[in-house]
Amino acid sequence: MARTTRRSPAVRMRADGTSTSRPDTLAGEEPLEIRVDGEQWLVTMRTPGGDVDLVHGLLLAEGMITHADQVRRVTYGPGVQAGGLLDYNTIDAALDRGAGARAPARRERAVYVSGSCGICGTSSMEAVARASSFPVADITLEVPLGVLLGLPGVLRGSQQLFDRTGGFHAAGLFDRDGRLLCVREDVGRHNAVDKVLGWALREGQVPLRRAVLQVSGRLSYELVQKASMAGVAVIAAVSAPSAAAVELAQEVGMTLVAFSRTESLSVYSRPDRVISVTTGPSAPPAEGDRSQNDAS
Repeated sequence: MARTTRRSPAVRMRADGTSTSRPDTLAGEEPLEIRVDGEQWLVTMRTPGGDVDLVHGLLLAEGMITHADQVRRVTYGPGVQAGGLLDYNTIDAALDRGAGARAPARRERAVYVSGSCGICGTSSMEAVARASSFPVADITLEVPLGVLLGLPGVLRGSQQLFDRTGGFHAAGLFDRDGRLLCVREDVGRHNAVDKVLGWALREGQVPLRRAVLQVSGRLSYELVQKASMAGVAVIAAVSAPSAAAVELAQEVGMTLVAFSRTESLSVYSRPDRVISVTTGPSAPPAEGDRSQNDAS
């Protein structure tokens, strides 16, 4: 059965020449073959768990669906693994074309997508630049500065898998007052975002024009693209944005916040949505010597 974490023996060596042996808890990472209407679509490396959310998030990001009713069902299998267990590394999404679901782009074979690559499998740059069904440029939203500064601490405090392994990225959805709506962890930062957005889609909360998407690492073009497809008006990160991410945010009218570090942050697009008041929940920086701010 697919597992979220695994135990592995390790030898810890110190500078003074001493060493100790002990098992470590590591982040689980296994391939997931995603099929659409029984046909192979893509294979992605992910942390098992939240697979149904992951599939919905990927379908949303690829422009194949815009609401959950366009997915008739998501099922594991077919097939069983050794020992008679259901194959939890193969999943099939049955789409409702009559409800407006779109067929996946035609490919000669299933595309492999790594956990750190959000849209690496797309067949053309036109697919990367697809337009969202939920534009945000005209959205009026005000988020207090104090709330934004507190989100990384709240997100970090919700990362149970990271506490156990030090090897997980996280994405969290918050309302404008800083209340946590959903958090997902995954060995791949794009997967974490897909899982959160897929959850929101299944809960009927897309478009997310009144929510803030906070991520634990850096912001790439792909993450902004995914957020745009879900109608996210404000996206924030602990670490740096790429130039392409900023350009896309500016183009679609999304507020992009980065380098959010308790006392300060940088706003790269649509700063009018950030209001300079200090009310709202805040959180101290996370303790411990494990840092994921600049993880890839």
